[in-house]
Amino acid sequence: MDDSAKAPAIVLSVDVGGSHVKCLTSAGGAPLRAVSGPDMTAEAMCAAVRTMMDGQAYDCVTIGYPGPVVHNRPIAEPHNLAAGWVGFDYAAALGKPVRIVNDALMQALGSYEGGRMLFLGLGTGLGAAMIVDGIAEPMELAHLPYKKGKTFEDYVSEASRESRGNKAWRKAVFDVVERLTAALEPDYVVIGGGNVDHLKELPPKCRRGENDNAFAGGFRVWADTALTEE
Repeated sequence: MDDSAKAPAIVLSVDVGGSHVKCLTSAGGAPLRAVSGPDMTAEAMCAAVRTMMDGQAYDCVTIGYPGPVVHNRPIAEPHNLAAGWVGFDYAAALGKPVRIVNDALMQALGSYEGGRMLFLGLGTGLGAAMIVDGIAEPMELAHLPYKKGKTFEDYVSEASRESRGNKAWRKAVFDVVERLTAALEPDYVVIGGGNVDHLKELPPKCRRGENDNAFAGGFRVWADTALTEE
């Protein structure tokens, strides 16, 4: 036996959403979750992660953050959570090395199968990312103008589905996907997020994304892979 052989690092993926924070390590097991919501700060999120992961070993952490991230740092506060995320010391709070990526990008990384892929996450809001020939790029499309002075997210968010009904919401989803597909010219589109379950059918060139792909994407962030973020 080679005593110099080193066990592979165990990565903890943390998927931060508007309704829940979910955790899973690359060692396997079942995902753990805690309620988030509009009162959750970065400090409260890290406290929830420490509580969920008590007794479980991990060497490093990937955080999927629901907002823009540049050079491993959130640069704007999340729309569906409390303030206090920009400038927070996540590594100190969790006691491990931390890499932070946009949450849609994290799920996109776990869904990618080559070529030009557009990922759209239908959750509390709208997440978006694109990977082109292995180059990953988070995209802040949710708050671009769409109709009647409102944004894409205003029409395809969970709040819109609940207030306008599934039929109107599905129509908006199909239209938004068609517009973004025409503009970005992907080979295929992956639609993920919790609300994909409310789509009876999918728009052309689309396939369903599994929510657990977010964890796989978090593991890939630390892996020796050709995927890079510009």
